[in-house]
Amino acid sequence: MPLPRLFYTPQQVKQGEQLAAKAQGLEMFRLMERAGQAVFTIALAQYPASHHWLVCCGSGNNGGDGYIVARLAQSVGIQVTVWQFGDPECLRDDARKAYYHWLDSGGEVFPCSDTIPDHIDVIIDGLLGIGIKGAVRPKLQAVIETINDHSAPVVAIDVPSGLCALTGCALGCAIYAQHTVSFVGLKQGLVTGKARDYVGHLHFAGLGIEEAFNAQNSPTLKAIDVKSPQRYLQPRARTAHKGLHGKALFIGGNSGMGGAAILAVQACVRTGSGLNAALVHPGNTTAMLVSCPEVMVASWSDASLLEQRLAWCSVIAIGPGLGRDEKAQQLIREVQSINKPKIMDADALFFLAQSACFDQQRIITPHPAEAARMLATDVETIEADRFQAARALQQKYGGVVVLKGAGTLVYDGESLYVCLAGNPGMASGGMGDVLTGVIASLLAQGLSLFDAAKVGVLIHSQAADQNAHEHGERGLIASDLIPHLRRLVNR
Repeated sequence: MPLPRLFYTPQQVKQGEQLAAKAQGLEMFRLMERAGQAVFTIALAQYPASHHWLVCCGSGNNGGDGYIVARLAQSVGIQVTVWQFGDPECLRDDARKAYYHWLDSGGEVFPCSDTIPDHIDVIIDGLLGIGIKGAVRPKLQAVIETINDHSAPVVAIDVPSGLCALTGCALGCAIYAQHTVSFVGLKQGLVTGKARDYVGHLHFAGLGIEEAFNAQNSPTLKAIDVKSPQRYLQPRARTAHKGLHGKALFIGGNSGMGGAAILAVQACVRTGSGLNAALVHPGNTTAMLVSCPEVMVASWSDASLLEQRLAWCSVIAIGPGLGRDEKAQQLIREVQSINKPKIMDADALFFLAQSACFDQQRIITPHPAEAARMLATDVETIEADRFQAARALQQKYGGVVVLKGAGTLVYDGESLYVCLAGNPGMASGGMGDVLTGVIASLLAQGLSLFDAAKVGVLIHSQAADQNAHEHGERGLIASDLIPHLRRLVNR
């Protein structure tokens, strides 16, 4: 089943699940049993031939879930070894109850070790939950490292131990899970940034109270709807002509960097913009014409032509291959003075960081290093809390922010969205240039800044996923996406 599109903070889930369970007349221990059942069912479905499970329990409710998983696995003939971090007699409330049920069923409990027993073929991670605060303590860090060093796949209960469910960063260290089963409400930190390395395949179990929970809580993050392209890109009228579908102007392609501008323009054309023009370094005009003859290409050296094109266009895209010389800086000043929808990427963001200005008619698309420069910080700070970084960028620069990376975020000052599509093969040169072209094309076709950013990010990632599905992730290049763009906008 597809994941829900709504995400929440850990605090919302922690408090809200109790209220939702109460509204459903459900005892919290019954909720714990449902959580354990969900993890057991998913783990068994993923690894049906497994024979010996190691269930690692902590001192909180995740540990209680683990004891229920252990009892269910044992009941179907799976050999189960249970590790408990800390004294099990210190467990409280429902977790303590689950522990005694395990003992009553004949189960044994062992302290965590630095050596995993022989023949373990599945590990269940219930060491830490969503309530962790601060860095993982050294003794528990040693246990996590022991699990990570083992070859058995890991199924994490609610969140991989050590991962912050609010921000998605590892708190010192975290479990690398192959599967994570999240309960009641998906936690926002599971789907962006470094979390993608730890979560593995994300599953959701509402435990029968998700509707009550959703009714009582407002999401802090939403996933971009996979049906967005169909909603915003309606079939064209039979009498349509090129003038009805926008006029996009691209400025970039400095000496030695013409490929960036070519990729952006090709992506724009294939996404459906009606008329397209490009102003590039005079040494790149021929290459641009050969690669994309449908685009009106000229040298940016002609000041009168630059003025004409800025007046002619409905959308401006600047940055791909722009360079950082005096000419590039002059072009940036010209564009920033125009009150039209614009998208700024790559070298345009370098100049924007040097001379920050607020513009509500603009989309900016920084990757983490560019975002760090724009916020006068470092990449580690950006990746430690991508949600806060997106908010800070929008507050400082205005418009719509597209913070690229694993789980790209799109924020307009009010609503925050995440893209669940995409793959590691996209970590190659030119991908951002293609994204700029896609978003510019959607702007030209009449989508709002926010909608163009959301739909553009989604289409871009879906194109990469389609190509990776056919050919694999390694070796994926930016131009591979362009044939898929046309299919996606006509789906």
